[in-house]
Amino acid sequence: MTLAVVGATGAVGRVVQQVLPTRAVVWDRIKLAAAPEDVGEVVTIGGRELVIEPLDEEFFADVDVAVVDIPPPIVDRWVRYAAGLGVVVIDNSPVFRLDPRVPLVAAEVNPMRVRDRPLGIIANPGATVMTMIDAVATLHAGWQLEELVVTTFQAASGRGRAGMSRLYDELAVVAGDRTLGQRPGDVRRLVEHELGPSVFPGPLALNVLPMVGTVAAGGWTSEEVKVREETRRILDLPGLVVSATCVRVPVISSHSINVHARFANRLDVMGARQALMESPAVVVLDDPEHAEFPTPNDVVGSDPRFAGRIRQVRELPQTLDLFLSGDNLRKGAALNMLQTAELVRAELLA
Repeated sequence: MTLAVVGATGAVGRVVQQVLPTRAVVWDRIKLAAAPEDVGEVVTIGGRELVIEPLDEEFFADVDVAVVDIPPPIVDRWVRYAAGLGVVVIDNSPVFRLDPRVPLVAAEVNPMRVRDRPLGIIANPGATVMTMIDAVATLHAGWQLEELVVTTFQAASGRGRAGMSRLYDELAVVAGDRTLGQRPGDVRRLVEHELGPSVFPGPLALNVLPMVGTVAAGGWTSEEVKVREETRRILDLPGLVVSATCVRVPVISSHSINVHARFANRLDVMGARQALMESPAVVVLDDPEHAEFPTPNDVVGSDPRFAGRIRQVRELPQTLDLFLSGDNLRKGAALNMLQTAELVRAELLA
């Protein structure tokens, strides 16, 4: 059975290459496609030397399953084309995530949905939602989730290679100047003068940006709307109350989220912690007295979601607060796509 990786040299595609050799499932054949400037590059995956091919109509001729991470302006064309040939396509863009005909699959939360794909397309959730969904689903199973209020702390890699490069460049510009950040707008003026326009709506070095995505109705951003709608779809809770504030932070890779959750039933911290410890996709790191809690720098390159700072307001026994960190390029994108592809492979071979 043949797996195709489309967008193999992007930020997510490179991580797909890294994750593939770690998986127990071995594909008979792997094909890679990428942008024209990378065609012909030779990469090694699990001891196999593979040549990156151009993305064209011939590429999909003998493909069974494809994982796709390419820009939204071209994704609709290529995803629909491949699906029309009978390829099962797992797409990482936001284009199909809210389409009711396309299942939105978090592999360890709603794996049964992979079979419900009338268009031959499966959507991969956004990395922000993937940072919290395993933990939130575990808690929902025990206590019936009714409301989420979340603040996200999103890494530069959420904007791909361009975002990572921009943050590195900004850090190089501000490095060593201990007068910066003490006068209004000084970092902005310096960074814009030295580097010009940015993929971010302001300087990210020595700063945070409470604006991720584009402006949406009601003062929300597109990213905040995605957090709400994707969470509802994955948990099959169309009426779930979700309020999200999405913030870009000067971290290269790995997102974090602070979660305040309200449930239908009372819960206690010990019971919630035990449930999270038993979740296969969550690692509890929660000993603040010994400085043990999740941080993006400590979890980058890891597959699980890390949960800590688990606590409860004494007067609100139906609520829980916790802090989560996870690598947005691994489980947030690459790993979940590959896990979903493996579910499809097992179904096709059954």
